[in-house]
Amino acid sequence: MYQPVKRTPLLLTFAFIILIATACSSSKNEFSKKDVKRSQKLVGLDFDKKYIDTLYPYLKKNKEGFDTLRKYTLDNDVIPAVRFDPLPLNFIPKVQAGFPEWEIPNDVQLPAKEADLAFYSLPQLASLIKNKKISSYKLTQFFIERLKKYNPVLQCTITITEEMALEQAKILDTELAAGNYRGILHGIPYGVKDLIAVEGYKTTWGAEPYRNQQIEMTATVVEKLQAAGGVLVAKLVSGSLARGDVWFDGKTKNPWDTEQGATGSSAGSGSATSAGLVPFALGTETLGSITSPSNRNGITGLRPTYGRVSRHGIMSLSWSMDKVGPMARSAEDCAIVYSVIAGKDPKDGMTTDYPDGFEPKKDYKTLRVAYLKKDIDKDTSLSKDNLEKALKTFKEMGLTLDEVELPKDLPYNSFDVILRAEAGAFFDDLVRSENVDKMVEQDQRSRANSLRQARFIPAVEYLQANRHRQVLIEKMQVIMKDYDVLISPTFGNKQLIITNLTGHPVIAIPTGLDKEKHPTSITLVGNLYDEASILLLAKAFQNQTAFDEMHPKGYTD
Repeated sequence: MYQPVKRTPLLLTFAFIILIATACSSSKNEFSKKDVKRSQKLVGLDFDKKYIDTLYPYLKKNKEGFDTLRKYTLDNDVIPAVRFDPLPLNFIPKVQAGFPEWEIPNDVQLPAKEADLAFYSLPQLASLIKNKKISSYKLTQFFIERLKKYNPVLQCTITITEEMALEQAKILDTELAAGNYRGILHGIPYGVKDLIAVEGYKTTWGAEPYRNQQIEMTATVVEKLQAAGGVLVAKLVSGSLARGDVWFDGKTKNPWDTEQGATGSSAGSGSATSAGLVPFALGTETLGSITSPSNRNGITGLRPTYGRVSRHGIMSLSWSMDKVGPMARSAEDCAIVYSVIAGKDPKDGMTTDYPDGFEPKKDYKTLRVAYLKKDIDKDTSLSKDNLEKALKTFKEMGLTLDEVELPKDLPYNSFDVILRAEAGAFFDDLVRSENVDKMVEQDQRSRANSLRQARFIPAVEYLQANRHRQVLIEKMQVIMKDYDVLISPTFGNKQLIITNLTGHPVIAIPTGLDKEKHPTSITLVGNLYDEASILLLAKAFQNQTAFDEMHPKGYTD
């Protein structure tokens, strides 16, 4: 706990002393005026000697303040007093119809080959359970055995929660026998990224310094899924501290090509869902960690609006950018899971209670749709052919696509200081204790190195970047106010960084395989707090295509 109770300014939380890092004096707790002069170069300053003489006592006083800050501990769930708000000026969220009564078909049969069960949709699995053609206990055993069988190759799972899962399944079967059906997720197994705390199990954050960490709490999203009847079977790999697909015991693989990583950082959620080791999983995204593994592993990933889903009980990387969302086979499956996990949470002050919902039977042709023509035309990746075919499909579906461009004339190369500064604050103790040196990856682009350099980001530049972020929010609103959906490449343009900074929701949907037989995707961007529109168009696209029904070979043996 934070003791004594007092509020520390955000500026001090993110502050640093550049001169300490470059100090040449004999004591690491002391610094000279020469150190100050040399340190200026790191931030592009060149004060006259007389001003440095004046600054020197002030900097020593600052250092005393920083030393005092470090004597107090902070719980992981303490959020800075200055909080991010994604709303543009005068923005009014769109009216939503609420979530539907999910339709569960009655004519679903068990497959002739049991392994094919791994790729059933959530409504299909719900039908089997509700109509008692399979028990939750047996379905849970089925997915646990798949996790054990394929994990040695895919390296996608950190902990199988077998004991808890089987106990939950027994309870749910008993409830169903008594006529108590919780809903469409009743008795269905799932996995979560191992940034998400579950009481009684380790939460390793994928990093060696936290290999044995056990956080005695359960994240709100897990509590919601459990209440809805979901059965947690696995804590899946997060790349080390939400970076990439490398964790302390290996590298998570893409089931379509195990010579290739699953990308990160929701690597385990992407890989396990793709291979049919779980029907769906939860991932988190700060700057691509749901969309990237969804693209690489050929699944559908929904990244909701910032603040739609509680982050209570989940590792923070960037308080103002972190989002939690479902990764599943289809947009409909994502919508089902999203309907359960979304909503205001008193334990997470960043969550909202704006209107929400999804209308699967609404006419998708009423949507106003635009696309990033220049970005798609400039695409040089192997996914370009599939991008163009997807656009053709949208047009054949009867949609009129307007051409738009993303905001220009902004310091995009500077925005990553926001993520890096906030991550540096959350992991300050890790860096100063030097336990960061224990992380597996230590190269230039590693999370360990990123956390070290965060100490050299001035608080002034962090705030300036956030001022430019506000300009970006307003410019994005100028574009989005006339449309319900914006079609974009998943990668290769600025969409990913823009929408993560502005908090807009996106869904990545499969578009087939490229020439190397690797999955490709396209991304639909929605207005703030309007997940319904992108889910509707994604579902309509998947009704017209079969890409969401494809799965890698070798996992139905």
